[in-house]
Amino acid sequence: MKRNNTLWVLRSRLLVTLAAGMFAWQVSEPIVCRAQSSRTGSVTLGRREVREAEQRLSDLGYWTGPVDGKFDAASRQALIAFQKVEGLKPSGVLTASELETLRNAVPPQPRESGFAHVEVDLALQILFFVNADGTVSHILPVSSGSGQPFTSEGWTRNAVTPKGKFAIQRKLEGWRKGPLGPIYYPNYFVAGVAIHGLSSVPATPASHGCVRIPIFASKEFSEMTPIGTPVIIHDGRADTKSLANTP
Repeated sequence: MKRNNTLWVLRSRLLVTLAAGMFAWQVSEPIVCRAQSSRTGSVTLGRREVREAEQRLSDLGYWTGPVDGKFDAASRQALIAFQKVEGLKPSGVLTASELETLRNAVPPQPRESGFAHVEVDLALQILFFVNADGTVSHILPVSSGSGQPFTSEGWTRNAVTPKGKFAIQRKLEGWRKGPLGPIYYPNYFVAGVAIHGLSSVPATPASHGCVRIPIFASKEFSEMTPIGTPVIIHDGRADTKSLANTP
């Protein structure tokens, strides 16, 4: 009998412990989920701060998408572009430090002004849409030629994005399958080299020579850049005379 009582007491304690553990897990689960979201997602701040960051990015000329306090793909890409311009690690993670930098930032300046055009900075891996009045808007992160050799259609060459002054020569709508894979809304500015959308736009050069931009901006970007739109591709250096004047 004594043994049975002891077993009953131990069993009761075990059930109480398990119940308490389940209760604690249920109470703490939302907090754990939020912590995981902060680590695996792109934001460590509340919705009010996110909305402030989105508004600030938009005011500075970055392509944010809706300013709604939701840190979506467009918000993350805008933050990555901002981090590249400011010389920060392009993590795409919005922290209190990034928000403070946003509060004190000023709009970036274009390489050239006086006419509407597109500028791609290969050193920073960013794209500017420059308005006729010289203001910069719709800033996007890009990924250009990796510089590595590749072979396509029997021809081996290095994946280099050409530098120079060009113009949009032709464009296609929607997804197109090229010899190197599918591309979205390509805007060709020299031969088969285009500014186009792709699902993968890493923070570093990774393309075969084209200029990749985020998918969400691709269709509107194509609509903003009619045939003949000037495109300036440079590496951040001050000497513009080294750029080839390619119509």
